[in-house]
Amino acid sequence: MRKIQLLALLCAVSAGLAGCASKQIVRAAPPSVSTPPPAETSPMPPPETPPPMSTTEEPAPEVPSPALPPSPAKRPPAPRRPAPAETADPTPAKPAPPQISPQLSARDLQATKTNTTTNITTAEQNLQLANGKQLSPAQKDLTEKIKGFLSQSHEAIMADDWVRAQNLAEKARVLSAELVKSF
Repeated sequence: MRKIQLLALLCAVSAGLAGCASKQIVRAAPPSVSTPPPAETSPMPPPETPPPMSTTEEPAPEVPSPALPPSPAKRPPAPRRPAPAETADPTPAKPAPPQISPQLSARDLQATKTNTTTNITTAEQNLQLANGKQLSPAQKDLTEKIKGFLSQSHEAIMADDWVRAQNLAEKARVLSAELVKSF
């Protein structure tokens, strides 16, 4: 019975000393961020072995000390990319990302077009009411937002994206109604 206890104690001590507590988990940096290589760490000193127990029975077999984990290797610095040469054409080389819009039936498309043009007309009429009036800074900001939504709505119509145009025209109409109320 004594040998079993001694063996269990020896296994527990060796498992405790060889545990994962000293391992470090390092997450890689995102590719767009360059980080300096990690500083070298000094190797850990070997763990202390417990003093041998004095017993009258035969001594336990000597357990070899666990190997030290390898020190992390230094990564070479990321290669520097040369700055892109400026060309005579200042336009970007990438095409615009495609717009994803829902497919509408002929009836829904006609209703959307009608609703969009009505909202744009109403917003523009309300904006005309603000012309010639002394506007507060908040009202001036509101008129700029309305103009921005109307501009974006017209761009969406040119791109044949009627759902987005309708949403933007609705925002412009609601803001223009708020502007008229503030007079």
